[in-house]
Amino acid sequence: MSKEFNMDMAAQIKENLISRIRDSKDMNFLKALQTIFDSSEQSLYELTAEQQSSIETSRNQMQKGEFHKNEDVISEMKEWLKKK
Repeated sequence: MSKEFNMDMAAQIKENLISRIRDSKDMNFLKALQTIFDSSEQSLYELTAEQQSSIETSRNQMQKGEFHKNEDVISEMKEWLKKK
C-alpha cells in the first residue's frame, strides 16, 4: 500500500468515527471510547531501573534453567503443610 493510500484510508476512518461519535446517544459507548483514548495516551508500562534490572536477572536465570515449575512448587508446599 502506498503512503498516500494509507493517509486517505486514515482520513476516511477518522471521518467515519467522528460522525458515529457525534450521532451517538449511547453513554456506555461514549464512555468506552473515552477510556480507550485515555489509555492510549498513557504509557501502559513505565518500569523503574530496578524493575528492569530484576526482569533481566529473571530472564538470565530462566535461560540457565535456574527456576522451578509452578506445579513442583505447589506440590512441595502441600507436602510441607502436611508436616506442620
